Amino acid sequence: MKLVVVSAGLSVPSSTRLLGDRLAAVAAPAATAPEPAPADVRVIELRDLAVEIAHTFTNGFPARALADAFEAVAAADGLIVVTPVFSASYSGLFKSFFDALSVTDEDALTGKPVLIAATGGTARHSLVLDHALRPLFAYLKAVVVPTGVYAASEDWGAEGLDARIGRAARELAALMAGLSGSSRPSADRPLPRRDSFEEVTPFAQRLAALGVPGPSPAP
Repeated sequence: MKLVVVSAGLSVPSSTRLLGDRLAAVAAPAATAPEPAPADVRVIELRDLAVEIAHTFTNGFPARALADAFEAVAAADGLIVVTPVFSASYSGLFKSFFDALSVTDEDALTGKPVLIAATGGTARHSLVLDHALRPLFAYLKAVVVPTGVYAASEDWGAEGLDARIGRAARELAALMAGLSGSSRPSADRPLPRRDSFEEVTPFAQRLAALGVPGPSPAP
């Protein structure tokens, strides 16, 4: 089983990477329990891929290191995504990575369990989880775990953060274990779901169903 952590931290070390590591430390063994071997964990540091991410938009294709990161994300059984908060939202680097991923493989996150997390200097930015991160990954068709984790500067070392980390990581592990035990298509992707919004009924047909005559043809 594979667990991938995507960290958008900019410094070394960073609180963003630290939060990702702590979440993975709980989720990896929980995902494979009662087996003794934890899930394989890979950390993708976006700061190391920043130039390649930018070039993807101008060149039209990812360079080798970025393509490898995309493949790791697509092949993962679960993701932990962590971003610092800038201007009350995720960082531009974080968003650009997932924009480039969706251009390269629009179904890379379809049906994939994702744990969202963020770090910031003050607790008042905690709503970023629900007004920015959760809608983004819902749009990318991921399965976002119910509990997100936000860590402000004053949270480090506090019991509340440990409890949130444990709860969110176990929720991710449960989703990973459940999906790995279900039957999947040969391409290791969930079966496509029928989307009624993609089926457009012609306007004239709707009028006919209501007994209303359609518009007269142009002379």
